[in-house]
Amino acid sequence: MIDIASPLRLRIDSAALVSNWRWLAAQSDAACGAALKADGYGLGARGVMKHLAAAGCRDFFVATWAEAAALMPLAGDVSLSVLHGVGDSDMVAARTLPARPVLNSLEQVARWREGGEGRPCDVMIDTGMNRLGLRPEQALGGALDGLAIETLLSHLASADEDSAQNAAQLEAFRTLREQVPAKRYSLANSAGICLGPDYAFDLTRPGIALYGGVPRDEAHGHVRQVVYPETRILQVRDVQPGETVGYGATWTARRASRIVIANMGYADGYLRCHAGVGGAMFNGSTLQLIGRVSMDLIAFDASDAGSIGEGDWLALDYDLPTTAARSGLSQYELLTGLGARFECIWV
Repeated sequence: MIDIASPLRLRIDSAALVSNWRWLAAQSDAACGAALKADGYGLGARGVMKHLAAAGCRDFFVATWAEAAALMPLAGDVSLSVLHGVGDSDMVAARTLPARPVLNSLEQVARWREGGEGRPCDVMIDTGMNRLGLRPEQALGGALDGLAIETLLSHLASADEDSAQNAAQLEAFRTLREQVPAKRYSLANSAGICLGPDYAFDLTRPGIALYGGVPRDEAHGHVRQVVYPETRILQVRDVQPGETVGYGATWTARRASRIVIANMGYADGYLRCHAGVGGAMFNGSTLQLIGRVSMDLIAFDASDAGSIGEGDWLALDYDLPTTAARSGLSQYELLTGLGARFECIWV
């Protein structure tokens, strides 16, 4: 097989990832897990699990059974849960893989009773989000009787806001804890952890904050950037005053300019909304993104960047809260939207 280097790479700071997990874990006495869905929010779930497990994390969550299978084999003391539960087509995987389904409906509960061979499961109860999960009255009406429930979960709908819904969901989950037997109880995601230890229960399930996202102001100054996208320069061009760059001629040179064209575009998750606000760094110099974002090409004004040439690497401005504010994308979209053409390099 020919080894061909990618013109795109994600430099991933493993120390920052572990530091973020440790800070999140220190916010309460609860065990602290990690959400690995969407291939570890785009970083590579296997690499994320490796580094966090080495740091002491033992509870991991993926969305689907395909994501669970991609993480096999698991270390002997690592726990893996599949958040989307178990459908008809999932039963072979659910009986075979060392992972637990998070049952989300009466249909899934019945399916697991019939085919789960008495194995442990997790259960999601909806306390106000109306997404996945049994309704409280279903859980309290005997639907879960006899199940070997490892973790009873719910999910906060508005934890990243100062909303009265947070306290209402907390109270609802406290009531469920008193009436539904389980080994552990779990409510808080990244933002929920920031709401305080009352929301932690036995197990927290951070996601975005592990990867450098700041879900609430309480996390500012504590959560470190983890992901640094970089793109290689394909060509350097000299552009004269009055000439335009890119589709639609949206950028016009006001002076003789040196423009660099880089191997990246909206096919890689760098969307058109970055136009006019995006940027990159090269050897300490800031380069402004100019013109429209193409499918797999972008342009930067490198007139003041000193010596720069074909094959050089640019580091994109990609601090998650800052980039989200200026692009209009969520921090989640910024991470999970990065495409498969990136090579992940752990440092």
